[in-house]
Amino acid sequence: MNAVQTYRYLAPSTLTQRSLALQTSGGPTPNPRFFTGFLTTGQAAAVGLLAVAEVARTRYHRPVTPASLDPVVTGSRDRLRFESFSGCCGVYARLDALPEGLDGDVAEHGTTNVDVNNPLREALARVSGLDPLHLSVGPDDLTVSTLDGAVVEKKVPLPVRWLRGFAEVQVLAARFEPRAELPATEAAAFLRRLPRGGDRSVLWVVPAGRSLRLTARPVAGAVCLAGAGRLVALQPMLRFAKTLRVYGPTVAPGSGPAPSVWELDTGALRLSLTLSPEPYRGFSGEGAVLAALAGDDVVDDANLISALLSWDPTIDTDRLAEQAGIDADRVRGALAQLGTAGRVGYDVADAAYFHRVMPYDAGRAERDNPRLVGARALLDAGAVQRDGTAATVRSGDQVYRVRQLADGGLTCTCPWWAKHRGQRGPCRHALATRMLITEQVEEPA
Repeated sequence: MNAVQTYRYLAPSTLTQRSLALQTSGGPTPNPRFFTGFLTTGQAAAVGLLAVAEVARTRYHRPVTPASLDPVVTGSRDRLRFESFSGCCGVYARLDALPEGLDGDVAEHGTTNVDVNNPLREALARVSGLDPLHLSVGPDDLTVSTLDGAVVEKKVPLPVRWLRGFAEVQVLAARFEPRAELPATEAAAFLRRLPRGGDRSVLWVVPAGRSLRLTARPVAGAVCLAGAGRLVALQPMLRFAKTLRVYGPTVAPGSGPAPSVWELDTGALRLSLTLSPEPYRGFSGEGAVLAALAGDDVVDDANLISALLSWDPTIDTDRLAEQAGIDADRVRGALAQLGTAGRVGYDVADAAYFHRVMPYDAGRAERDNPRLVGARALLDAGAVQRDGTAATVRSGDQVYRVRQLADGGLTCTCPWWAKHRGQRGPCRHALATRMLITEQVEEPA
């Protein structure tokens, strides 16, 4: 299933001699150009673009035929971001071309799919040494010739799973902290020691001097490494990198599998891979966004915040809160709502959100999150009865008990909770209870 927004190209992307032309699908004016200039480290940039495209065409869980070949590119004042999800939606890749990596001006803020076809992949693979690489985001004619001849207009739909993945990843990544930093030489040695291929084990890593040590169980300060073979896309970029940084949420002994970010930094470019908590789990089904979407004001807040977004490289939540006259938590809820349309991402290196230019549909949040719809239906039907720190939820002929833990979390007696134990977001019964608690706290005395 694909999203309603589609992207139309006037021609495929091409690389001829010393110029790379990435075709865009449009913006405020038909097919505008929002960046024209050079990538200052041509070979490294070519390798990074190929890595993002390789993730887009790979299914790490149950590999079958190649998936999409159309990463998303965003121009944002002083940088470019190239993003993709794997075919199984369990790996999110991003290449950031930073100000030091660009010799040109980002003329407009824009987002589009990038057509990375096979001729372009082959051409990027031939960029070597000090070859300059000129990047033009947006066409200047109706027909562009590849090495194999002329190709004309192409439509590319944006997969719904990508939109859902964008929404989930930005909520999850906002909880991450830097956990380790390795010099490139140590990073290369560590990556060489990892299991290869279709490994599906869930490992953990902890800092050990200048490197990382593998462990089978989580401990304080550890980072989850699920399906170590999914880091293979980092390998070609290692020779250009200065450091490898690892990010993850706070874990403790007994913690379940968790997502993580692995980022190579060259100084001019950053290539990062975000891994889902387990190799078989795609980000599109994680449910991390549900709690943020449950507020009564979230749609109105999202409309307000959307009007205030600029095309700065990062989103300042405190500034938005001041401008909108709402608190920072409501801003984050609004950003989560906008994230359901792919309009918001999160950069762990900057510890800040960033803006993509995509159509916003307020109804997508509910269409893509049936548990949210179910929770609101339970509330509207008066099916949630709270008593102290617990609640009784009637769903059809079934009755479930939701209990609030000391840390504020909720548990439920339903089959969904028994299966996932909160690892894939709340069940609809717990979500409805959370919404009721919030309503009662906000009611005037």
